[in-house]
Amino acid sequence: MTTTSLNSITTPESQIRIPAFVRDLCSGVVLFLIAAPIGVGIATTLGLPPQSGLVAAIIGGLVVGVLSGSKCSVAGPSAGLSLILVNELQVLASIERFWLALLLAGGIQFLFGRFGLGKLSYFMPSSVVRGLIAAVGLILILKQIPHMLGHDVDPMGEMSFWQQDLQNTFSELLKIPSDFFMSATLISAVCLLILLGTDLLQRRFPWASLMPGTLLALAVGTILSLVLKQLDPTWGLEARHFLQLAPWESGNRWAGVFVLPNVQDLLNPLVYVAAMLIAVVASLETLLALDAVDRMDPEQRSSSPNRELMAQGVGNLLCGIFGGLPLTSRLQFSQLNLMSGGKTQMATILHGSLLLASFAMIPLYLNVIPLACIATVLFYVGTKLLTPYLIRDVWNEGRYQFLPFLATALAIVFTEKLIGAAIGLSVSLLFILTSSLRRPLRRVLEKHLTGELLHIQLPNQTSFLYRAGLEQALREAKPGTHILLNAQDADYIDPDVLRLVKDFKEKTAPKQGVEVSLRGFRDRYELRDETKFIDYSTRELQEKLTPSDVLKMLQEGNARFKAGESNFRDYAAQLTTTGAGQFPFAAVLSCIDSRAPVETILDLGLGDIFSVRIAGNVVGPKVLGSLEYACGVAGSKLILVLGHTKCGAVTAAVKFNASGADPEQATGCRHLNAIVDRVNPAIDHGQCLAAGEGDSFSRYVESVTKENVIQAVRQIVEQSPILGRLAGEGKIGVVGAVYDVAAGEVEFFVDSAIGLPKP
Repeated sequence: MTTTSLNSITTPESQIRIPAFVRDLCSGVVLFLIAAPIGVGIATTLGLPPQSGLVAAIIGGLVVGVLSGSKCSVAGPSAGLSLILVNELQVLASIERFWLALLLAGGIQFLFGRFGLGKLSYFMPSSVVRGLIAAVGLILILKQIPHMLGHDVDPMGEMSFWQQDLQNTFSELLKIPSDFFMSATLISAVCLLILLGTDLLQRRFPWASLMPGTLLALAVGTILSLVLKQLDPTWGLEARHFLQLAPWESGNRWAGVFVLPNVQDLLNPLVYVAAMLIAVVASLETLLALDAVDRMDPEQRSSSPNRELMAQGVGNLLCGIFGGLPLTSRLQFSQLNLMSGGKTQMATILHGSLLLASFAMIPLYLNVIPLACIATVLFYVGTKLLTPYLIRDVWNEGRYQFLPFLATALAIVFTEKLIGAAIGLSVSLLFILTSSLRRPLRRVLEKHLTGELLHIQLPNQTSFLYRAGLEQALREAKPGTHILLNAQDADYIDPDVLRLVKDFKEKTAPKQGVEVSLRGFRDRYELRDETKFIDYSTRELQEKLTPSDVLKMLQEGNARFKAGESNFRDYAAQLTTTGAGQFPFAAVLSCIDSRAPVETILDLGLGDIFSVRIAGNVVGPKVLGSLEYACGVAGSKLILVLGHTKCGAVTAAVKFNASGADPEQATGCRHLNAIVDRVNPAIDHGQCLAAGEGDSFSRYVESVTKENVIQAVRQIVEQSPILGRLAGEGKIGVVGAVYDVAAGEVEFFVDSAIGLPKP
């Protein structure tokens, strides 16, 4: 009798059908409990009415949540804008003027989205975005540690490095030993254990996701604070360990709502300056956060940045009317939403609805939740943002990714988001410029029929960033070098780059003894396409080549193909130049297999070779006639018999030889005997029977393939008097080879070649 373990009866996560609404509801409650004190804390930091932060959170949840297309992003009052807000409040000298500027900023932000400026986020380097994620995580960790240990001096939601009380993030950490409170630490420890425990349970048992750890931690932490106070008053938390909001009075509960602008303020230019500043900063912060949120989304859903800007614009316009703080997409709230199980934008809508429904009761329930509970949840959010895996992945991508990432993260920690992002972008741009100077473009040293060619291919958008690197590449060209500047893929070429090309071609290159060919430059660039090198076989080239030269060209061509460095060919130009006649330098007898296109695997162009294809690359009268014309009449210097691995014709011949079956009777193909009969001389019947099946059979087929090629080489010179005579005189060479269809490599059998010098 077997015993069924607990793991074996656990329902797989794919079978757990928790409605999305239930997950969104749990997440909405957590966001509701966290967003309220954060909003109040930000408003308190700025010296504004506490209601301002709550109004912004309500509008961010209800309005932006409905209008935004993002499934995970949560909008709320921005701590990152605090320095700008303080400055503008001082400049405008009136809270009413500030709210008017915010109203106008919302309209400007809506227009940003309407005219597609949100697409600027697509140009943000991933290293900068990931640096933002890491920085926000680190800031959350550093800022919440004091609250977790009972050092509740700064308002919840204060995120700046340099604080208004002349302290900073690290100096607050140093003050903890003198202001340590055991009860707050105990509550934080219990909450942290709950978060870790539920996280582990949810990974092992999917049913555990029914109760988000964040909601459970807030509930248990609040109950524990009440129990400690009842057990021993000395263990009870002090008032400073809670948010201390006085109940809203009926007269000021909705203070600041429906702020009517003063008509005279509309004539104040400072209002418009502040509006533009708020709109630009809020938009950039939102785009950065939105990109980061999409990267964190487990379902990898993408959000429209333009739609998000329009939604945020409407939200900020309403915040200006109702007396709220400026809104942005909040990265930490979005991560909290994902941690709490949020699946759709319904979570943020529900949190806004709960804030609105309980607006009057907010001071009562907020004053009950210990700040240590909220700090622990935010601390855990920080650990989810700043993970060792994030740092490891960026490190493994190399210094071009890691250094901008590190610069962004550190700059944000010590300054604020936009300054940090700007520094990160600057470092990224520095690396781009350095890389552009070192290897600006695709440069390939090609070996064409008449010599080496430096092929420089301009990218689709050839901006001024490429000028320095291109100039360096051109000036390094030695006398006798031939350069091809290829602009066929370039949709745009910067005028500075065009001027460089013109000056080099007309002035510098002739003095340095460098030949310059141009290809693909459009008429508007006033540069005419000109090809000064030959990339196809001509009569002069054909007459000059020896059989050994041709063999070397074929070997080099296959090496380029295998390395993925095939020469660029202008087939349109070759059509024109070869239309009047052909002078191929080789003839290739190959199989009809679709995986072995001769011109491709040997990196050849139009007019370079005669191609004879027949199953099994066998020799017959018609094949000999074609080869005789190629060499005896048209002047080709080499015959290449090219077999290939996993050849169907050779495999069939081996099988029929072993079984003794008649090909026509077995397959119904009347003419198949003509192929099989010509392969049979390469097969040893005894070895064929001994080969058996599996790997040994495959190895024997490959040996027959090689023997069949060598046999064809001998038959060509033995059965054709003219080809035999030309080979004997050294005027042509005949060589066999086998192409590996898996590796892309051609093995040339030079030792068994005829008419070529022995190696």
